Amino acid sequence: MKGYLARNGYNLAASALAIVAMWVAWIIAYAATGNDYLVPSFGQTAQKFFALFASGYFWSAFGATLSRTLVAFCISFVLGALCAAAGTLLPVFAHFLRPVVAVFRTLPTMAVLLLILVWASPVSAPVIVTVLVLFPVIYSQLTSAVSGVDAGLLEMAKAYRLTFRQKLTGIYVPHVAPLALAQTGTNLSFGIKLTVSAEVMAHTYVALGGLMSESQLYYDMPQLAALTVCAVLAGLIVEFIFRTAAKYAFPWRRGEEI
Repeated sequence: MKGYLARNGYNLAASALAIVAMWVAWIIAYAATGNDYLVPSFGQTAQKFFALFASGYFWSAFGATLSRTLVAFCISFVLGALCAAAGTLLPVFAHFLRPVVAVFRTLPTMAVLLLILVWASPVSAPVIVTVLVLFPVIYSQLTSAVSGVDAGLLEMAKAYRLTFRQKLTGIYVPHVAPLALAQTGTNLSFGIKLTVSAEVMAHTYVALGGLMSESQLYYDMPQLAALTVCAVLAGLIVEFIFRTAAKYAFPWRRGEEI
């Protein structure tokens, strides 16, 4: 117990030190440039940051961006889960998907967004781009988790002639669920970054990315920095929530490092 507390204390201290280091680097960069258009001051950024929470338009934009991220994640997760299940049942299908997933992984995101904007609206384009990037990531994670199932358990299931449903609920889901939940936070955090970036490129109206694009247009660098901090904090909070949930939601995995 003492070792666990000490280890967590060191981890918290290291994280706090990293935050202080980034803050000091920001202060030094601002002092070195002395130009708000290059590096906004920390004080102005903090004022803009707290002022955002009093703006109803900001909350509408923030909610719209999170909604697009959640929709894109859900679509990606369902497609990834279905393809991972199909690939487990039919190895030929897994081989068929391999080059498709490889192509999706190497797609240049911004170039794809520009192509998508030809036929999709600025509202739906960020969702499509985020799906194209998240799907291969989630599919690979789920496939890796499924392939990590203990071969001895599968042999036992075969010997006892368990049905696919019994193997799914008794072997695959208990093994995959904790890993999938832990990675959900990381994927959602990554999805927020992707969605905001796509919104900036697409000039999406009522969106965090749209507010950033507007701030850049009017050279409001403190506002742009404050919006960036909001997006970063949203990703960190989501990741922390899901990682914590994964640690305590599954009693049989509680002693393991997820």
